Amino acid sequence: MRFGHPDGTTVHLAYCSNVHQAEDLDGVVDQLAAYAEPVRETLGADLLGIGLWLARDVVNELSAAPDAVRRLRTELTARGLETVTLNAFPYGGFHREVVKKDVYLPDWADPARLRYTVDCARVLAGLLPDDARRGSVSTLPLAWRTPWPTEARDSARRVLDQLAGQLAELARESGRTIRVGFEPEPGCVVENTVQAARELGGVDPEWLGICLDTCHLAVQFEEPAAALRRLADAGLPVVKVQASSALQAADPADPEARRALARFAEPRFLHQTRTAPNGTVTGVDDLPEALAGGLDPGSPWRVHFHAPLHAAPEPPLSTTADELTSSLRVLLGGPQAVSDHIEVETYTWSVLPEHLRPQDREGLVAGLAAELAWTRDRFEELGLKPHLDVTSHSPKEPVS
Repeated sequence: MRFGHPDGTTVHLAYCSNVHQAEDLDGVVDQLAAYAEPVRETLGADLLGIGLWLARDVVNELSAAPDAVRRLRTELTARGLETVTLNAFPYGGFHREVVKKDVYLPDWADPARLRYTVDCARVLAGLLPDDARRGSVSTLPLAWRTPWPTEARDSARRVLDQLAGQLAELARESGRTIRVGFEPEPGCVVENTVQAARELGGVDPEWLGICLDTCHLAVQFEEPAAALRRLADAGLPVVKVQASSALQAADPADPEARRALARFAEPRFLHQTRTAPNGTVTGVDDLPEALAGGLDPGSPWRVHFHAPLHAAPEPPLSTTADELTSSLRVLLGGPQAVSDHIEVETYTWSVLPEHLRPQDREGLVAGLAAELAWTRDRFEELGLKPHLDVTSHSPKEPVS
């Protein structure tokens, strides 16, 4: 969906396809028909944005054959979909039985990460709608924090210079501007905007910047306006925003709250958990560690578990939806839009507690549509106007 900001910017709203399991091109095409198009129809929208996650194997397929990129673009157009952003954080295997810290590999000291990211940018240049100003690719915040020796840090800085150069070359070749945003995440080399300014300050802002995930921002107890000022002072543009909410327990010492939290302690993804007594953020790397006594239960906990935006869990748990709303107000409610790419990224539907989990395809479609409708309502409250006439969309018969 597209919205007009009062400053004249077109803001693109999408949902991220990393919620779906597909690691070959046929699977990606199939998910457009099975999920993305029905989500659009449920919303009654003429055009829906989808932030594609394309695993390394899919990008290999697309890079090997220009016809493959044209096929994917035709499928998107035929189904009333558009792509202006890719999620290139997970390299592959994102729906394995256990992912945890493997999602941070390869890191930015490994040339494989550079090759994958540039290949994603090239694919995106071929998928962008003709009238899109630019595209964005989100990526991991350099690496998990350990091990990260000085030589890895120095190597990553050199690789980022190469990345900026290759994005500039792509723009000259294709005429399309693609920027890469590094996504601060708890537990990583860059887990908050203070570290982003320190570790990424000085990169070329024409091509590189930040992907701001509002769940991560909340888990780190960062205040949105201060975080954005910090990034601006460091010369780091917000390339992309991932609209997401964290799980929250106001009183983690309450036995009922602990029983409820335990139902979210699942084995696939890492659920970093933080608390901030007296304003000092402390935490552990996963929710089971917190529940086992590794984290002070004397003040509220926030958990890196992307919770559905539109529906809070049963009390005594809640989400950071209010913090998400505050973030959107800072990002979009001022005289200028801070970012024009907003992606709803609740990838955890399949690992929610059983009683909250969609039981079939229709249930997931309904949940994704409800999240987007919730976000659309927040946009409209901020004065953004839906684009009703999308001339770039001319439906055709799908090619497969």
